Amino acid sequence: MLQVKAVILDYIGTITAPRHYTFESSVLKLYNALQAVGFEAAQKDFLSAYNKAHEKYRLVRYGELREVTNAVWVSEALCNLGYKVNKDDPNMQKALDVFFQDFIDSLVLRPYAEKLLSYISEKCKVGLISNFTYAPVVHEGLRQLGIRSYFDVVVVSEENGWRKPHTKIFQDTLAKLGVKAYETLYVGDSPTEDIKGAAEAGLKTVFVSSQFYSFQDLERSGYKPDVVVADLEELYKNLVRFTRFVL
Repeated sequence: MLQVKAVILDYIGTITAPRHYTFESSVLKLYNALQAVGFEAAQKDFLSAYNKAHEKYRLVRYGELREVTNAVWVSEALCNLGYKVNKDDPNMQKALDVFFQDFIDSLVLRPYAEKLLSYISEKCKVGLISNFTYAPVVHEGLRQLGIRSYFDVVVVSEENGWRKPHTKIFQDTLAKLGVKAYETLYVGDSPTEDIKGAAEAGLKTVFVSSQFYSFQDLERSGYKPDVVVADLEELYKNLVRFTRFVL
């Protein structure tokens, strides 16, 4: 039986799921929003500059596991189109808010997510770690879904500077919660970012399959979580069986 003082969960895929979201539509809204505040360029030129900058920083984000906010590569794309702008430009920030609104609105709670959060928040400390390039999306999404109050600590890679599976983001979250790795249970859907990352940081791990990652993906990864469940309902119903909460 696992003895835990805290549970940390992944956000997108694990407790929430996007529905009917298309990235291409959001990029076009970003382009239109930038046009509206004076960053004028031909659509094909903007998309080319955006994709080039995005790819450049994707290599940093996934290769070095250092998080880079969208504002960095959007501002670089605009600079490459002849504008003088930096990541803190307020007009660009407004455009990014437009860019992400569709994604925020697409998120729904997975079945049993709120039951699970309500139960564990009464038993122990609860944290959240999310790999996301624009932290306001996570904070606003939690507020909009009505689940922010269940979490003692919310850590977003954009604010932390490191991405899962880097050990540092897990260590920082544990420090904020005031618990040790060996007394913490981590729940996630990504074999690499969640299971590998949390296990290497010393946490106990639960893999929950999602629209993004299947049991087959977990098997192919070679990583071995402590517990494997099909969904949050199975996790919720079996927590009593394999977990003892230590206050």
